[in-house]
Amino acid sequence: MNPPSIEQHPLQPFLPSNTKVLFLGSFPPQQKRWCMPFFYPNYINDHWRITGDVFFGDKDYFVDSAHRTFRLDAIKAFLLKRGIGYYDTASAVRRLKANASDKYLEIVTPTDIPQLTQGLCQLTTIVTTGELATITLCSSLSLDAIPKVNERLLIPSLSQFHRHEIYLCRLPSSSRAYPLAFDKKSEAYRQMYALAGML
Repeated sequence: MNPPSIEQHPLQPFLPSNTKVLFLGSFPPQQKRWCMPFFYPNYINDHWRITGDVFFGDKDYFVDSAHRTFRLDAIKAFLLKRGIGYYDTASAVRRLKANASDKYLEIVTPTDIPQLTQGLCQLTTIVTTGELATITLCSSLSLDAIPKVNERLLIPSLSQFHRHEIYLCRLPSSSRAYPLAFDKKSEAYRQMYALAGML
């Protein structure tokens, strides 16, 4: 039986020149699960609802409920204005099962994080929200410790590369499969943005 084929990342990094906070996931789900061609594209994932709640006090701010999608133009305009970037810790993977679970992703090519972040002079915070993304990032950047959920750690190698302090913050997953109430997830994200000086 042949091994699963290698899947290249289907999206370009979204990196505003003023990026202060950079979200790095593991890898996008299969495109059949997308409701829009962007990061966190699954309609039942609460990432964009959390973002709406934190910044606008309205979890449906970016939601187009009539079409079961998100308002991508509004999302991009907001991210560009506020300096929030997105990509993933893997640029190529194999899916060992045909689902969105990180448990069945084999990382083939980790993302080169120093290269990805080169030129992002205002970057202070990298956020991961899942175990695989966190482990992959820590391995790529030779971090000794793997942060627990809601922990924040200095990234020495990246701080040295950028010549200012950059922190890794691990937050609760915005997937509804992650067993934590929406309000508690939202509060964790709010605290991260506050520490990053964005609230």
